[in-house]
Amino acid sequence: MTHGLLSELFQFNNYGELLVLVRNSIIAGAALGIVGGLIGVLVMSRDLAFAVHGVSELSFAGAAAGLLLGVGVVTGALFGSLIAAMLIGFLGSRARDRNSAIAVLMPFGLGLGILCLSLYSGRSANKFGLLTGQIVAVDNPRLHSMLVISTIVVLGLLLAWRPLMFTSLDPEVATARGLPRLGLSMYFMVLLGLATAVSVQIVGSLLVLSVLVTPAAAALRVSRSPVLVPVLSVAFAVTAMVGGIMLALGGNIPISPFVTTISFLIYIVCRVIGRFRFRS
Repeated sequence: MTHGLLSELFQFNNYGELLVLVRNSIIAGAALGIVGGLIGVLVMSRDLAFAVHGVSELSFAGAAAGLLLGVGVVTGALFGSLIAAMLIGFLGSRARDRNSAIAVLMPFGLGLGILCLSLYSGRSANKFGLLTGQIVAVDNPRLHSMLVISTIVVLGLLLAWRPLMFTSLDPEVATARGLPRLGLSMYFMVLLGLATAVSVQIVGSLLVLSVLVTPAAAALRVSRSPVLVPVLSVAFAVTAMVGGIMLALGGNIPISPFVTTISFLIYIVCRVIGRFRFRS
């Protein structure tokens, strides 16, 4: 039985030929790893891990509505993510208020998305893919749009990295120095919304935390360096994304279980290393 299960999970017949077919997915996965690794550091420093899940639920609802209305999954996901990000940014000036707003938005987004999918009469794979990701759904137009959005997010983070990090680590001092705390918060939430919308296209809305949170959390377990942590976070995220795609190519199940498993194993290893390192 074990052999049969493994053969179902990993079937590497004609792997080289199949690899060519998912070239776009590998490129998109690497780009998503870079985006997720960078923005995840700020997500952790701002204590917004819960917000990522809230934004992903509205992104799922927008993508499902886009699928139903025929305007496109990418357009719908972007619209839903940006609405959620701005709502959380406006409503959540304090952690308690923010978490309450997210807790209200999450079931609404999930319910709205399920409603749209129940009304959609197209392929069931499209419905399932919004939740768990799709490995072969990245055609050339979608790849181009994802690369454009990813580039916008990365450039936006790099241009404002220092003030964003400053307001994350010491918001009171940053405000006293004259930094626009609310403006930077909204700026970051928009970037987070864009990053989440891109992530949903590959790993699905239910498992987006494995790309936007787990790699950064793992990096913070082994280092406190402001330079090394983003580098490690990006490396971990790219490894999970590309590695997950490469493994999913040999099986008949969605990409997301492989991505989440690799990301989780990296976190466990970093947690063990960090415990021994900081103890010594």
